[in-house]
Amino acid sequence: MKSRSDHYNSIIIGAGQSGNPLARALATAGMKTALIEREHVGGTCVNEGCTPTKTMVASARVAWLSRRATDYGVNTGKIEVNMKTVRRRKQDIVESFRSGSAARIKKTEDLTLFMGSATFNGEKRLAVSLNNGNSKELTADRIFINTGARPAVLPISGLETVPFLNSTTIMELDTVPEHLIIIGGGYVGLEFGQMFRRFGSKVTILQKSGQLLRREDTDIAEEVTKILQDEGVDIWFESLTLKAENSIDGKIKLQVKTPRGEKKLTGSHLLLAAGRTPNTDDLNLEAAGVNIDKKGYIRVNEKLETSAPDIYAMGDVKGGPAFTHISYDDFRVLRQNLLEEGNSSIAERQIPYTVFIDPQLGRIGLSEKEAEKKGIYFKTASMPMSHVARALEVDESRGVMKVLIDAQNDQILGAAILGIEGGEIMSMLQIAMLADLPYTSLRDGIFAHPTLAESLNNLFATVT
Repeated sequence: MKSRSDHYNSIIIGAGQSGNPLARALATAGMKTALIEREHVGGTCVNEGCTPTKTMVASARVAWLSRRATDYGVNTGKIEVNMKTVRRRKQDIVESFRSGSAARIKKTEDLTLFMGSATFNGEKRLAVSLNNGNSKELTADRIFINTGARPAVLPISGLETVPFLNSTTIMELDTVPEHLIIIGGGYVGLEFGQMFRRFGSKVTILQKSGQLLRREDTDIAEEVTKILQDEGVDIWFESLTLKAENSIDGKIKLQVKTPRGEKKLTGSHLLLAAGRTPNTDDLNLEAAGVNIDKKGYIRVNEKLETSAPDIYAMGDVKGGPAFTHISYDDFRVLRQNLLEEGNSSIAERQIPYTVFIDPQLGRIGLSEKEAEKKGIYFKTASMPMSHVARALEVDESRGVMKVLIDAQNDQILGAAILGIEGGEIMSMLQIAMLADLPYTSLRDGIFAHPTLAESLNNLFATVT
């Protein structure tokens, strides 16, 4: 069945961390708004990203701490991981977040949610294939694209013949893998690698380059490597997977090119964690006059405007840092510009993030490599977490703190905090950066003892 074309003031394609709040804001402002979602409300973050992975990271940490109980003078019995319970806990939290978002959408006046897939068939004109089998044609004064990205499938010979996993499907396992092989040493690969090692799997990570987390400075990446290796994660650097096939006993066999020649590697499960692909394939963007780059990401300017008038893109589909908080900031930029007569821009905004390995790696601002490339003269403050009293008291002293400081004005340029609650300590430094505080304000500040915060006194006393 196909109805006549319905017109809206605004249409948002994708109910992710930009699309969902923007739809509600526009509708609350009195605009007739349509929100189109193909699968589930909340986007990657709620359904396949932040929320489910961090619940599983928490379960893995409990398993790890339980095995370390004797270090604290606590005797426990045999530690066993029930993946069905881990998965159920994850699913319950995801469903709670998702249903809450759906309920808020339903309660918003002037907002209509269509569950289905949208395709452009003209300028600001969409054909929507509804999940119930019907279809609609919608037009709008403005259209916003928030369709996100999905795990990339690598061009490996024979890959189509093996049952590989991605960052979504691996969270549906109901047993602990005997030997998990992970292709990719970025955020996703490391979080799942440590997680499943703590659940009890043998884990091997294949990294194409010579270090993990390629954006990080070498010293930080090396410290991350040491932490993972100390927990028993096997890491192969400069290793390229050439071929995949099933072995006779049902396991997965890889042929890997390494600095020591070609090697065979066999495991029970294979996780692809090397990149993502934008969800632009089925949008027919050419019909709308929307340009994409060679990887399929939508090109936008600093106001999130595409090449087509009154069509915007936000979140992961536009490329750049694929973080939930960046997607949400895209929403804030559009809200301020469209509803509050603002002049907001995505240019030069701070990009904080946390890698949820344990201990966490919190990052903000420039790395040492980036500062050198920009020709900035900087000073460095660095201190191991083993010098932090609170970390020693709770026996969580792995990692290092490193901060870059502008040598001309003592402003903080960037920081990498690898340690217990590294993301929270990083956020303290980000607040100082937002307020243009010199590092001396933190060096000389009075923080409660014994907290992790007071480590900033000693950290900034090391400035050289």
